[in-house]
This record gives sequence, structure tokens and C-alpha cells, in this order.
Amino acid sequence: MFTGIIETLGTIKSVETDGTNKIFKVESDLAPELSVDESLAHNGVCLTVTSIEGNVTSVTAVDETLKKTNLGKLNAGDLVNLERAMPANGRFDGHIVQGHVDQTGKCVRVQELDGSWIYDFEYDFEAEGHFLVEKGSVCINGTSLTVFNCEKGKFTVTIIPYTHENTNFKTLKAGDTINLEFDIIGKYIQRLVSQGYGEALLKGGVPFPKDDK
Repeated sequence: MFTGIIETLGTIKSVETDGTNKIFKVESDLAPELSVDESLAHNGVCLTVTSIEGNVTSVTAVDETLKKTNLGKLNAGDLVNLERAMPANGRFDGHIVQGHVDQTGKCVRVQELDGSWIYDFEYDFEAEGHFLVEKGSVCINGTSLTVFNCEKGKFTVTIIPYTHENTNFKTLKAGDTINLEFDIIGKYIQRLVSQGYGEALLKGGVPFPKDDK
């Protein structure tokens, strides 16, 4: 589990094809603190560290991950947002993030203001598993952010200078593909309501499905 607070930026050193998979070698200052088999979020995608050589870690993304995220578009020299899994005694500075991308979206506009940046995004509103509310949370490329101007398939976020400098938002431009993970609590509520448990939720409890046998 993650929180959406990016620890550092990694630089893609190489991308190797292994059948339908891709092996990414990523250079970062986190590498010496990691261990093989550890979970590490790359642009919000939970991947397992398979090897460490100095400041370079290796991770493998399978075909399904490459199709459902923006990792398949990464090339040598690109920056990725990195976050280690949250320790049991850690502090929630962002929100609950699983590292499981729901879908990709697209950056449609970037506006630079006096001391901040505004980003407008589009996503597939008809796809299963999306849920956004005004002033709620969303994870974009692994970064926990607050949304506003929520419409069907559209929303906006504001980025402060610290986040802009310390994440790959500084390289994000109109037309770029982003990874989206929606709020897990909202997704569970949406699923329960869609299955007919809305009235039970309002009354304070959800009954377990009855066993027909």
C-alpha cells in the first residue's frame, strides 16, 4: 500500500524487451535503501524490485501492465515518480493508494500561474471503476492530489512549486498520457450502490448476500 507522496524521481537508464514483458532499469537515490523483492511504485504502478546494482534497480512490467498504464511509453531518459510501500507505523500524508492503475487519462492543458500550475485532464467516464468527487482525492502518476472542476470525464488539479519540482509533473505537457488510480473508498461505495445496497448503506449497514443453498 502507498500514500501518493512521491519520495524521489528516477531516471530510466534502459528499457529491454523480454518476450511480451519489458525490463526497466531505473537510476535513483533510493536504490541503496531498497532490497530485492521490495515493492516500489513507478508512476503509481506497484512493481517488484528484481535486482539492484549501485544506484540502479531493475523491475519487470508484464504485457497487461504495459497495456493498462503509461509504462509502455517510457524510454531511456524519462523521469518516473517513485514511492516505497508505506510502513505499518507510517503516517498518511496523502490517501490510500494501492498501486493498481484503473485507467490512463490524457493531459489536455497546462497553465502556468504566478507560483503554481493548473493541469486539466480527460479520462474515460464510461469505464468501470472510476469515481471522482469535488475536492476529493485522485492519484496521478503516483501522486496524491485534490481534484476540482469535476465534470463527466474531466477534472482539474493545481500543483504547487515543490510538487512541480520534485515529481515528473515538471515534464508533463498537453497530449501526454497519465496513470489514474481513483479513490479506493469511493470505488467500493460505487460498487455496493451499483449492486443494490444503496438503501442499506444509508441505514448504516450492508447485509451479506444470502446463501441460496
